[in-house]
Amino acid sequence: MLRGLTTVSFWAADLAAASSWYSELLGTEPYFERPGYCEFRIGDHQHELGLIDSRYAPDGPATGPAGAVLYWHVDDVPATLDTLVSMGAKEYEGLRDRGAGFVTASVVDPFGNILGIMRNPHYLDVLRQSGAA
Repeated sequence: MLRGLTTVSFWAADLAAASSWYSELLGTEPYFERPGYCEFRIGDHQHELGLIDSRYAPDGPATGPAGAVLYWHVDDVPATLDTLVSMGAKEYEGLRDRGAGFVTASVVDPFGNILGIMRNPHYLDVLRQSGAA
């Protein structure tokens, strides 16, 4: 039924600033843009990170960071966390060794979205099995 991650959507009141911030973080410009929206293709499988003008956000009770945390695999969690914080993100959950090679952390980006980062041995196993590693 669920075949794979297609797009992760983050909201931003200042879409231009968010696009610029993520362009710097990711080292690439959005590959798709339209008024109120832009998308980046990132990572080993070219997953999509969409930035959406927050005036299009669904109504809901959250007034700050809330909900599920999506973790992106990174090779060096401490270094990535340092980079994110140096770029103005605020630590949400600090560096955490979860055992068996799993390490996580998360930040709140300057636009109020939770960005999770993780070193995940299972992700690396899938890459090796697919020949993408």
